[in-house]
Amino acid sequence: MVDTGEVNMGTESENSSVLKEGFLVKRGHVVQNWKVRWFVLKSDKLLYYKYEGGKRDSCHRGTIHLINCRITCPFLEYENRPLVLKLLTNTAEEHFLEACMREERDEWAEAIGAAIQKLNPHDAQTLSPSQIKGSTSLQLHNVNLSQVVDSMYDVHSGIRLCSHVEQGSSYTNCFSGSAVVDWLVFNKLALTRVEAVTLASALLDEASLRPVGIRSADALRNAALGEQFLDDSTALYCFSQSFQKRGSVKSEKSRSAVELSGKVVKRGYLLKQGHKVKNWKVRLFVLRAEPGFLHYYDPSKDDITPVGGISLRGCLVSALDDNGTPSGVKGKVQGNLFKIITQMETHYYIQAPTHEERMDWIQAIRKVT
Repeated sequence: MVDTGEVNMGTESENSSVLKEGFLVKRGHVVQNWKVRWFVLKSDKLLYYKYEGGKRDSCHRGTIHLINCRITCPFLEYENRPLVLKLLTNTAEEHFLEACMREERDEWAEAIGAAIQKLNPHDAQTLSPSQIKGSTSLQLHNVNLSQVVDSMYDVHSGIRLCSHVEQGSSYTNCFSGSAVVDWLVFNKLALTRVEAVTLASALLDEASLRPVGIRSADALRNAALGEQFLDDSTALYCFSQSFQKRGSVKSEKSRSAVELSGKVVKRGYLLKQGHKVKNWKVRLFVLRAEPGFLHYYDPSKDDITPVGGISLRGCLVSALDDNGTPSGVKGKVQGNLFKIITQMETHYYIQAPTHEERMDWIQAIRKVT
């Protein structure tokens, strides 16, 4: 049940220690829009807070009680949001939470699932794929590969076909390796991600799926059976009968396509100060190399187009002093700030949730400049 009463954060901290915390995107209950919230996992509950003006609210905005709660991960019913997990409480309330990448989603699912398991040790829970380790290999002789492909190809419930860009080439009607694994696990065609990779490798071996682009093709050529398929968001595949490729590295590309063609180095939620209004908003940042760009997205929208991008060629990035408010920064911001100055002398002020994340981002950006 969602608790809308304001409880002092210090009181909550005394009750139980923090198991995990960080940004997630939450779907609203009444107005079903998506909002970024700061989540704090305790032993028996999941608290969430608003994060505005560069500061986290001192009072939490809601509580998800974990006793007799059930978790579904991955939850793939949102077409444009493949990184969602679902929590079903003992009062039948549904909560949908989205992470910024698959690894983070699975870490949250594992941490929440472990907390639920401790509260309900005799009740079998729906565990995240990452919780189940060392399981036996999938018995492929019991699997009808043709039926699996037919299910994947189903226009209503099958895997979603998208357009992707890899190293300057544009591909249409394809999907990533991690999307295939998510889909197989979600539809209970495989119990774990390891089993899903084995099944997908068999589909490759049967020529039902086909690698698209350099990464997936290299894996198919160089790996042994069972390792041919990559559980990776940058490895692309398609159905054999619908293979299409548009363009090549030598083709003329639009500026946005070139910017987005670089290898993804890092993803995460950060706060950014606006240029005109000077307000602080949480954005999903994606760091790419070759070419070096830092794109940012509005996580409340389903649009996969970035709302802005920073060319990192020749830029300067540095941490800002945590004592007081640095020059150029508006509002009473809670530390962990860094600044990017581009070749065009544009200044970007960004805030990380923690000191460690700030240093990780600075080091990663410096490597691609």
